[in-house]
Amino acid sequence: MTEDVTQVGASESRVVPGWTGRLFEDFSPGDIYYHPFGKTVTEADNQSFTLMTQNVAKTHVDRNFAKATEFGLPLVNSTFTLALVTGQSTIDLSMNVFANMGWDEVRMPNPVYEGDTIYSRSKVLAVRESNSRPNLGLVTVATEGFNQESKIVISYRRTFMVYRQGHLPGVESARPDESSLPKLGDFR
Repeated sequence: MTEDVTQVGASESRVVPGWTGRLFEDFSPGDIYYHPFGKTVTEADNQSFTLMTQNVAKTHVDRNFAKATEFGLPLVNSTFTLALVTGQSTIDLSMNVFANMGWDEVRMPNPVYEGDTIYSRSKVLAVRESNSRPNLGLVTVATEGFNQESKIVISYRRTFMVYRQGHLPGVESARPDESSLPKLGDFR
């Protein structure tokens, strides 16, 4: 999960590794993660996603139609909300995912409107080794998305396969020479 960082003298620099995500062994049932990023949903988000997915529900794209409904405003496309909250959870849960196995019990107890800010959290429900792939494990979580008023707008269970320690594929990324960076003390 993290690498040791060697201490260096005051005039030297060090490369500090960034967050690389969790592996199977890092999950324990009962762990709760409040995912760090929120997102204010814009009209453009709702319109683009709705049109891109060819969803023809007027309540997402026709403000005049939506005004005549009990909601009075366009509703944010529910599959956008599912994708957004799943994406928000990636930093804590599935940066090292092999595959999503499924979403279950998806519920949307409150509407999402353009202008709402969505946050999310997840609780680990179960972990188990894969019977067919010894390099992977399965993790099941309950995830909830909530708005700026702490109202739950989506909940679901998700199971995904994640790499075990020592089995994450390694990819070398290109790095320029560090000599182009300023020297310590070489700033005003």
